[in-house]
Amino acid sequence: MSNIYESAEATLGFISSPCLTKVELRVACRGIADRDALSKPDPCVVLKVQSHGQWFEVDRTEVIRSSSSPVFSKIFLVDYYFEEVQRLRFELHDISSGNNGLRDADFLGAMECTLGQVAQSPHFCFFQIVSQRKLTKALLKQGNTTGKSSIMVTAEELSGNDDYVELSFSARKLDDKDFFSKSDPFLEIFRINDDGTESLVHRTETVMNNLSPVWKSFKVSLNTLCSGDHDRELKCTVWDWDSNGKHDFIGEFQTTFKEMMRAEQEGKQIQWECINPKYQMKKKNYRNSGTVILNHCKTIKMYSFLDYIMGGCQIQFTVAIDFTASNGDPRNSCSLHYIHPYQPNEYLKALVAVGEICQDYDSDKMFPAFGFGALIPPDFKVGHWKPEPTCVAGIQGVVEAYQNCLPKIQLYGPTNIAPIIQKVASSASEEMHTKEAMEYFILLILTDGVITDMADTREAIVHASHLPMSVIIVGVGNADFTDMQILDGDDGILRSPKGEPVLRDIVQFVPFKDFKHASPAALAKSVLAEVPNQVVDYYNAKGIKPKCISDYESSRTFSP
Repeated sequence: MSNIYESAEATLGFISSPCLTKVELRVACRGIADRDALSKPDPCVVLKVQSHGQWFEVDRTEVIRSSSSPVFSKIFLVDYYFEEVQRLRFELHDISSGNNGLRDADFLGAMECTLGQVAQSPHFCFFQIVSQRKLTKALLKQGNTTGKSSIMVTAEELSGNDDYVELSFSARKLDDKDFFSKSDPFLEIFRINDDGTESLVHRTETVMNNLSPVWKSFKVSLNTLCSGDHDRELKCTVWDWDSNGKHDFIGEFQTTFKEMMRAEQEGKQIQWECINPKYQMKKKNYRNSGTVILNHCKTIKMYSFLDYIMGGCQIQFTVAIDFTASNGDPRNSCSLHYIHPYQPNEYLKALVAVGEICQDYDSDKMFPAFGFGALIPPDFKVGHWKPEPTCVAGIQGVVEAYQNCLPKIQLYGPTNIAPIIQKVASSASEEMHTKEAMEYFILLILTDGVITDMADTREAIVHASHLPMSVIIVGVGNADFTDMQILDGDDGILRSPKGEPVLRDIVQFVPFKDFKHASPAALAKSVLAEVPNQVVDYYNAKGIKPKCISDYESSRTFSP
């Protein structure tokens, strides 16, 4: 029998190319048609990138209720590769009220372009200060324009300062714009660009029926807030939200990040008068339309994935394989577990694709491996199969253990994955208590069908979202995996059966069948793309610095 591990590895053909720079993309739409005479759309834009001939979702904006010309506060961050044609697709959807998912949404149109088109400008010169570049195109639906609907994408290169600032605002005695209740205020912050245009930095949530609102704290990068220029002018505007989308202007004020930093440096609140220019001109005794207060300002040093890896953080990789009867008898060539002498099955392809990447970040390369849904000898009771020893050497060791166990076990059921998640979470919990960035856990689950313990799995994922771990689920075979998307959080925030939301998105689900006609290397890129950010988000949120970061920084050389 040929070496299946080498065959699968050769099939994948991993190719890596360095990212030249990172680009921020801002999105706005105009002229979206109303649903009917009485209601406007609730738009949301989904960004997709093309890889190996297929479109994959990267991120999506927030949903803006009742708006025909939305300006989204969500900013897409995209890696730019000079030597690649990076195709982008912006899809506009009308989201059903009370639901942020796409399942019941109406598709309103799309625009396709390349990142080079968005960034193309005589002024868009990498490694120098960049000016913005805007691309406006009509939205298309089934190849035809959708009335006067258009989308505008603004691109800007990151300045290199990736630190963040945490801000917390409140207001006091705002003007009342409603007759039968109090105003429903929200705050918008705009950055004033060099050419005088404005870029939306952040939009707070709406606080209903309250003239002295306290908005939730938020984090924003210094590049997004002020392009790294502490003296750059910022305009802050307060609105009274209306359900018809025609929000009432309350007032505005100007400031700079330098002024905001006084709250951090002096340990006190900073406040501004909220001014309505029309009232100021017309009303003789006008003072202000309320006061906006900065309660908290904290600059946060953001470390990169490389900082943590170079600081000694290890990726602890665990594999769990579905051994339920729905896979078919492994002795039958139609089985998903059939071992062909020359061609790896889908389980092996997925295992090698993901494992080959992860094992480079684990110094001992000893991986725990489990199987679920099988009858285990000698008494053939349902349990979790594991090799002896439980940890095997490298991905090739996992492959060999998988091949060796198939003749010994009996495929059965059910497809319960919560116990596996809980087992890895137990190890991650021990790491969390060390309060050091030494081990981050990745669990790869390979399954051929929809899981049967969805409630317990949701509970386990919500618990795991507080821990240093990520979960990757690859659906093998041709089953309908629609219900699995709920675990990915793509159709809204995942919640436990008790209603508790995940602290952060840690699950990535991908059906392997989407990659059958693409290079298998695309699978690894798709399922692992979010992991570096998940690692960084966890440790930065906990305020955990990379270990030995000072030694790492002193060893780096900087070009002039």
